[in-house]
Amino acid sequence: MKIYTKTGDKGTTSLIGGTRLSKAHIRIEAYGTVDELNSYIGLLRDQPVNEDRRDLLKEIQDRLFTIGSHLASEPEQTRKILPDLSEEDIKLLENEMDKIDVVVPALRAFVLPGGHQSVSFGHVARTVCRRAERGVIHLQTQEEVEDSVVKYLNRLSDYLFMLCRAMTFELGIEEVTWKPRVAPKN
Repeated sequence: MKIYTKTGDKGTTSLIGGTRLSKAHIRIEAYGTVDELNSYIGLLRDQPVNEDRRDLLKEIQDRLFTIGSHLASEPEQTRKILPDLSEEDIKLLENEMDKIDVVVPALRAFVLPGGHQSVSFGHVARTVCRRAERGVIHLQTQEEVEDSVVKYLNRLSDYLFMLCRAMTFELGIEEVTWKPRVAPKN
């Protein structure tokens, strides 16, 4: 089987179920952004600082593939057997955030992204996750999307923020806080 089919040469692609949509359709944009996010999670998984979190990050990638399969399916297909996204998946992210929260210093200000390449990759993943969430919410205003998809992406972006804080702490990097510039009063 060849990787290229030439069926998308005119700017359309197929959903699971056969319906063809423009590659600019909000559904395609939503699951494309989830796919982009999955690539960034892979980049995070490959960072030496995340060696002990590789299994968790792979689990997150698996859940993102699950989300992608739901978003890439026609509504009738989602009623058939698709991979499962459950409340336990969301709870896993919450539990991991709770573990990080007891280790890192209390947050007292907004944090500027950066300080180390691994942390920067994490912040890029976090912002792509937020974009994926917005895309799915936009799709949800027009078509049926499971609430668990939005909830998972929302929690994942929170987890990615906490992961950045954990990496900063573990790498011994200073967390740079935002100090807003205030214009002098005349």
